[in-house]
Amino acid sequence: MRYSNLCPGRARLRVPGRIARSRAANARRARATLPLFVFGLGALLMSTAGRADCPALSGHLTQGGLAWGVLPAGSSASLDGEPLDVLEDGTTVLGFGRDAAASVELVVNGPVPCRQTLSIAAREYRIQRVEGVPQKTVTPSPEHLARIARERKLVANAKARRFARPEWLADALSGFSWPTQGPISGVYGSQRIYNGTPGSPHYGVDVAVPTGTPVRAPADGIVTLAETDLFYSGGTIILDHGYGLSSSFLHLSAVDVQTGDEVQRGDLLGAVGASGRATGPHLDWRMSWRHERIDPQLLVPPMPPQ
Repeated sequence: MRYSNLCPGRARLRVPGRIARSRAANARRARATLPLFVFGLGALLMSTAGRADCPALSGHLTQGGLAWGVLPAGSSASLDGEPLDVLEDGTTVLGFGRDAAASVELVVNGPVPCRQTLSIAAREYRIQRVEGVPQKTVTPSPEHLARIARERKLVANAKARRFARPEWLADALSGFSWPTQGPISGVYGSQRIYNGTPGSPHYGVDVAVPTGTPVRAPADGIVTLAETDLFYSGGTIILDHGYGLSSSFLHLSAVDVQTGDEVQRGDLLGAVGASGRATGPHLDWRMSWRHERIDPQLLVPPMPPQ
């Protein structure tokens, strides 16, 4: 390719008219495109700056996970449009259910505004198909259905209570303790399909230990439900850790606390059993953040060797 004025002092090379006209058109297009490029670059830089101002999150951005961070004083926040609790020290908590979407939007308003799309990692769950189960076992009777509805309302009311106790939440976010220790026999998210009909997913972690094994508080909180005989879960305790974060303990043989009791990490709650619809003694430990079921096993250290 030939260029004119390649170097000072050298002969000028003649450029054919068609090429010259093409170059002039390209130059006009370049001048017209430059403002768009600069605008796009500016938007990219503003977007990058916005993300840099977003809070760093701890925890697990995954289905069944819990995450938390600290916002500047005076901030408010929402997750997919749902307002979040923001403590005086700026702490905020967010949780993701078993089938959470691939992304959610975190919006922070206040001294340092932020809008950030969070990617939520998907998980694979253990699915088991069981055929030939008697239908009466799969479908409760009308009498049992009425009882189940009443008990679900009890549980929902217990979980709907809100306690603004920053010291409880701080203790919980420092890391949970196992309420009892033993072999893990069931995991979060698994599901059975009976005669082609999907059963409810399992929302807890099961620890298989003998009846009577003590169950202790995994973190500080207040007892919002203490029942000895619910249809599905038998002896059941719900322990609220503040700001919508709670633990549930199912199939207990003994309930040693009452609704309204405040407990500290390590305090005795009850004893392992096989009450309710359980096939053998074990503790079913579940956790919720607001209306989302989260995985307790993501919030504790590995189970110590037995």
